[in-house]
Amino acid sequence: MTTADVDSERPDTRATGDFEVFRDDWGIPHLKAGDALALARAQGRNAALDRAWQLETERHRVLGSTAAYLGAEAVDWDRFARRARLADTARRCYDRLAPETAAWVGAYVDGVNAGLAEGAARAPEFAAAGLAPGRWEPWTPLGVWLSTHILFAGFPTKLWREEVARRLGEDRATLFATDGPGTSGSNGWLLTGARTTTGAPVIAGDPHRFIEDPGVYQQIRLACPEFDVVGLAVPGVPGIAHFGHAGGVAWAITNAMADYQDLYREQLRRTVDGGVEALGPDGWYAVHAHTETVEVAGGEPETVEVVETDRGPVIIGDVTGETEGDAPDAPVISLRYPPRVTGDLGFDVLPALLRARTVADLDTALDGWVEPVNVVLAADTTGATLHRVAGHVPVRPHENRLRVVPAHDPAYAWREGAEPTPRTEVDAATGTAVMANERGLAAPLGIEFAPLHRARRIRELLGTPPGSGARGLTGPPWSSADMAAVHTDTRLASSRQLLSLLAWAPDLGPDAERLRDRLLLWDRHMDADSADATLYSRLRADVVHRLAAHPALRPVTGDADPWRSAAYPPLFRPWLAAVPRIGYALETLLTVGLLPYEDRLAIVAASAEAVAATEAESPWGQVHRVSPWQALPGATPEEVWPGLAGDHDCVLSTSSVPGITDLFARGPAARYVWDLARREDSLWVVPFGASGVPGSAHHRDQSELWASGRLAPVTTDWNLLHRTEESTTTMTTTPEPIASTVSAVPALRPAVHEQKVEGFGVVRLVPVDPAADAGLLHRWVTEERARFWGMADHTREQVQEIYEFVDSLPTHHAYLALRDGVPAALFQTYEPDADPVGECYDVQPGDFGIHLLIAPAEGEGAVKGYTDALLTAFIGYIFSDPAHLRVVVEPDARNEKALARMVRVGFELGPEIQKPEKTARLAFLTRAAVGLA
Repeated sequence: MTTADVDSERPDTRATGDFEVFRDDWGIPHLKAGDALALARAQGRNAALDRAWQLETERHRVLGSTAAYLGAEAVDWDRFARRARLADTARRCYDRLAPETAAWVGAYVDGVNAGLAEGAARAPEFAAAGLAPGRWEPWTPLGVWLSTHILFAGFPTKLWREEVARRLGEDRATLFATDGPGTSGSNGWLLTGARTTTGAPVIAGDPHRFIEDPGVYQQIRLACPEFDVVGLAVPGVPGIAHFGHAGGVAWAITNAMADYQDLYREQLRRTVDGGVEALGPDGWYAVHAHTETVEVAGGEPETVEVVETDRGPVIIGDVTGETEGDAPDAPVISLRYPPRVTGDLGFDVLPALLRARTVADLDTALDGWVEPVNVVLAADTTGATLHRVAGHVPVRPHENRLRVVPAHDPAYAWREGAEPTPRTEVDAATGTAVMANERGLAAPLGIEFAPLHRARRIRELLGTPPGSGARGLTGPPWSSADMAAVHTDTRLASSRQLLSLLAWAPDLGPDAERLRDRLLLWDRHMDADSADATLYSRLRADVVHRLAAHPALRPVTGDADPWRSAAYPPLFRPWLAAVPRIGYALETLLTVGLLPYEDRLAIVAASAEAVAATEAESPWGQVHRVSPWQALPGATPEEVWPGLAGDHDCVLSTSSVPGITDLFARGPAARYVWDLARREDSLWVVPFGASGVPGSAHHRDQSELWASGRLAPVTTDWNLLHRTEESTTTMTTTPEPIASTVSAVPALRPAVHEQKVEGFGVVRLVPVDPAADAGLLHRWVTEERARFWGMADHTREQVQEIYEFVDSLPTHHAYLALRDGVPAALFQTYEPDADPVGECYDVQPGDFGIHLLIAPAEGEGAVKGYTDALLTAFIGYIFSDPAHLRVVVEPDARNEKALARMVRVGFELGPEIQKPEKTARLAFLTRAAVGLA
């Protein structure tokens, strides 16, 4: 952790609790408190102020009461939430928390309740929906986590496999296996210090979720005497679970694609007294049953019977085995999932993650992780790394993972304990580790995984020199800033099989031949400006529909298929719709022998003819646009981004649905780069902004960054933040993207001198603003490397006072030196006869004194000749005035590095002089020495 990460000078005086709220130029909250409980309270209050509508929606999702204000479209979720007993499971898990964790979660809830009314008053959605904010219970955050991840493992896929096996044959059950639209994935990669410019590890990646407005992740900083962590929090949940940087250690996750939820085919019957019985291994027995009412805005209330067997709650079907419509044989299915069985959601891990200092600390904490099951990458400042699976996967027969299994057969019961979580070492030969939902580390724990394309492409890119198209073995070192090139890669490797068949397609007409030749020359990148990418998407969509109509697949695509009936709740239809399943499994279906090879060629040829006959042509970005999810019906998302690149199997995984739409609703819900050398060199971005309040300055200010693949800096210096008690709605400034962590204000000031230095950049000298620059200057002058400057023990206020005094003098001036707009040095000038140094030597007419402090991020080792290049500009400024005949410097006599530098650029050393604060060595540079005599 750097010195910029710690600031103990500010007193905690806020009346609402022992915490302070700061924000950076993007409105991202940085919270500081006297202890962990006060910090949790601050996090809850901040979430309520910035995300009140989102929090209220999540609370109602847990309770299954969203239809009461969202209308009939929300009934399906409400029925599932109640039948799956999400709220009751959250209560159970809360009751089993360690006392200190329960207190921590309770403090967060206290903060939410304290800020919710104020936050709701700022959020127009409440008035639009006619909704007043409710009250959070201590267990509500556990419910939010559970409802957010209950579908993460994709248990409805077992319903699809069940029907595929029945209709196409047992050996075809996993024919369509791939990471599809109903699940969530991610990219993540780690570079060891051997592969980076700093010699310390870098972790980067992006979680792929449904793009929601406001976003599912909130950028935040949580700091107290015990820890100081920046990361991506889930609004409604305390702490930072999935993506965090604690200064000494950083971590990130992807979905392991593990299978840890089971579906059981139940037999239920009603007893004469109105009770419910289920068939178990030992015969019929009484089960829990009660009735709940779902209120529906604009409609009649709906009754839901909640039934729970020894396996778990019944989520499909009813007691008689009948459902709506004409499906008398519709199944009755229960869901068994770990938190419901064990009463443990893994929340005791969350505060332990915040307190982790090393990879070993993090590894120990993750042993208690439950849901969702993740692949984790982590590294610390010692160079230690971690690559493991974390989560609870129950021990049971393999068949449970594949299909719906009979409830009454004891062979399918869960056994004691959990499956061991695999781990591996980071590849020492390449210095990299990659995770992208592929069949890799977590393979023993799952059935369906993402294709290998994203993982392979990331490994390929990391073996390539940054900015180069050439492939290497390990490539040269990478910097944090280079990671954006990996985030935004658009090569679609899954296009290979379709294009291979196109190359051999027989008997094409002239237009189709031209289309074939064009696509075979295409570079296979789904770039926003590529019309070839659009043509490929049209060809792919046409092939998908022709496959769906083929007799070999008609059993799962016909009009009588069960997912078009009332047998399964509409909530599960994203997993059960046949055409998207074919679209995502297209590469497999064009490869395996389900269809004769000649049929596959004929389908591709017919599709080429059909696409070639259309004259319309447009770039991919014109049709490939984001369609974010918003809770309020009728809400119209602001069009804030240009056309976007990428596609499902690209590293830039903006997932269209082949055969259905070129729009996408799932993609990078955030991007991050964690730098273990200097946390302030880390980067991040979210699709919208820090605020969930429409109309606020920070509601959509990161959208353009996100859409273009750029990232914003992670600010860690408290002195560069804005201390505020207001929400982001009061902030109106929008910073420049990917700036350094200093304020953008200096770059806007008029320059007293501007000079281009070849091979270095443009150097501008702008006057210091003592108030605006105090935080920056304080950070520079108090570092150990600046000990010769004599301000190591100064406070920010004292530094400001000094430069206010300098600013008041007509003989002394202070400037920031900007290199290409970024502050690079502090440069001061003075007239020696008006300075104490003038009393220590014989001042000559035309003498002009300077002081120079290079920014801590730079110096001799950063760029070869860095300081010499700056001195070239400074000397050019001084000697631009003919009255200045000789430059005078007086560095500390012990500062051998500075003295050697002066001699190197032409200064002549003079005598040592005694000043009150130091023994100094004079040095002089004449106009003649630089060829100006």
